[in-house]
Amino acid sequence: MKVVLQRVSQASVSVNGSIAGAIGKGFLLLVGVQQGDTKEDCKFLAQKVADMRIFADEAGKMNKAIKDIGGQALVISQFTLMADWRKGRRPSFITAAEPKIGEELYEYFAQCLSKLDVPVEKGIFAADMQVSLINDGPVTIILENQLSPN
Repeated sequence: MKVVLQRVSQASVSVNGSIAGAIGKGFLLLVGVQQGDTKEDCKFLAQKVADMRIFADEAGKMNKAIKDIGGQALVISQFTLMADWRKGRRPSFITAAEPKIGEELYEYFAQCLSKLDVPVEKGIFAADMQVSLINDGPVTIILENQLSPN
């Protein structure tokens, strides 16, 4: 499992011209699920996201977590994070989880984050989505479980 975390001042996701989810200050989280990922991976990564201290404190140092600043998370499924680009010119996605499992674990990750008192908005799994964001910093961090190939 791989999560690309972007600290944002705002973000939204649209499907067919309609807003599916939108947040103010917080995290845009792109989530890729691969074969072999488990609910334990979801819990582990959700906890890491909730505890990540990358918001400025009163002294301007990255010392506050998303909960400390009343932030929100926009969670977007993105199987292309599992791309293996090392061979040829077209990436392979064979390590990505099958859609049914991918959706189950994507939803479970969002639930885990919500249970950690982080308000969650979501995209629509497997939809063609348009994501808009204002990256704050920019701050972008890649989190992954031990199975992630790249």
